[in-house]
Amino acid sequence: MFLKIAIGSDHHGVEIRIKIAETLHREGYDVFECGPALDCRDATDYPDIAAEVAELVSNGDVDRGILICGTGIGMCITANKFAGVRSAPIIDELQAELSRRHNDLNILCLSGEMLSEDMIFRIIDIWLKTPFDGGRHEKRIEKIEKIERELGISD
Repeated sequence: MFLKIAIGSDHHGVEIRIKIAETLHREGYDVFECGPALDCRDATDYPDIAAEVAELVSNGDVDRGILICGTGIGMCITANKFAGVRSAPIIDELQAELSRRHNDLNILCLSGEMLSEDMIFRIIDIWLKTPFDGGRHEKRIEKIEKIERELGISD
């Protein structure tokens, strides 16, 4: 069964977001897009888009999210404010793999300006296909969830 994926971008990542969404649709994924239209010329505030995608992941409405802004950093900062979200700006294939195996990363943050289109697609492919290893890493995820509960971030 294919995952439900929310993908969002600000104005820096709109073109690649549309290409990614089209590719994932063709591959059989359920894709929910957030962000400006291709012909929109106005700047879009990344916190608004990141919050929209992170809320979908946090609520369990989608399995994973992909966020694209100029660097991936602003989206990541916003997304990590939501309960149960584990996001990081990823820049290469090794980080994509380890972010899934060790951290069960559920929101992938990408740079729409510093990564080539080819690299973005390689990162996404690895990230979507790599399972969480569990084991000793599960204990660490449970500690993160405990911290969220103690801080009142989650139930």
